[in-house]
Amino acid sequence: MAVATPIQIRFERFNGELGIAPATPPRHPSEADKPALLARAKQLLKDRDAVLVAHYYVHPDLQDLAQSTGGTVSDSLEMARFGHEHPAKTIVVAGVRFMGETAKILNPEKTVLMPDLAAECSLDLATPAEPFSRFCDEHPDRVVVVYANTSAAVKARADWMVTSSIAEKIVGYLHRQGRKILWAPDKHLGAYVQKVTGADMLMWNAACVVHDEFKAQQLEELKALHPQAKVLVHPESPEGVIRLADAVGSTTGIIQAAERFAAQGFREFVVATDGGIIHQMRKRLPGATFIEAPTAGKGATCQSCAHCPWMAMNGLYNLIDTLEGAKGHEVLVDPAIGRRAKVPIERMLEFAKKVLPTFTGGEA
Repeated sequence: MAVATPIQIRFERFNGELGIAPATPPRHPSEADKPALLARAKQLLKDRDAVLVAHYYVHPDLQDLAQSTGGTVSDSLEMARFGHEHPAKTIVVAGVRFMGETAKILNPEKTVLMPDLAAECSLDLATPAEPFSRFCDEHPDRVVVVYANTSAAVKARADWMVTSSIAEKIVGYLHRQGRKILWAPDKHLGAYVQKVTGADMLMWNAACVVHDEFKAQQLEELKALHPQAKVLVHPESPEGVIRLADAVGSTTGIIQAAERFAAQGFREFVVATDGGIIHQMRKRLPGATFIEAPTAGKGATCQSCAHCPWMAMNGLYNLIDTLEGAKGHEVLVDPAIGRRAKVPIERMLEFAKKVLPTFTGGEA
């Protein structure tokens, strides 16, 4: 069997230097092989008393498998919350590494597995714990607020953790208390929250390789071709793209916005987030047209092309390897770090219960 060649993904480090990290595509099954593989995965999940929790951005095969076996397809925090409340002894996370870590932090007594532990996130990679901790030490007067897309060690240094659905509310609350914010890692989401809340925010420098590639000029040209389409944008996108949005929201928020517009008669949508989410949108709104927002500009070669290369590392074959007990798939978090990292996560969850009565998890 041929070994896939890793794709080298460029990302900007916090100090402005160029970083490169590999993303190895998984082995893809043929359509003829899929039924047997799906049946095998379903049986293994049952045999291992395991539940599959998948992010909106992974392959549709894994999304459908999760939903058909009593798991969930959702955002990173809802994945962890679901796993915590589910009686299964094992949580299998189809996503990227920080999602597996978050699941383990909230569920230290359970076994947490991932199809590929090397599935990274550019925001996490651009926020190494030691430099970030020094940055925090240099600004002791600021409340440290970190996005979910960070390592356990970075969360352990934070006062609050936020997701894109509640970041504005938490930062606004802290701002009204007269607190100044140290924000990490996503600079675009931070700028959006700062603009909405007016808070004093000191920003870390990092960006998502998917959302950072969406381009305002090309989006304007696409809007001209589809004047009736509603533009749905994730706040990790650049400011120029956000300005063109009809709705700005987290992954779940984007789906909900499409449903609201559809109820008003709109049937065409331009989506500026990872294209993996369109699978769930099509299931909820059959007959609607979904168009991926343009990336990387004219003549440029996009890296992600609106699809996270690390999310793409999750596949049926490595999921089955994981469930069959192959080594190197268990998510481990140092217990001391995990206990500290749990504090800002639980602080967010408790706050969410007060301001979002229907809140069941975060959205990232």
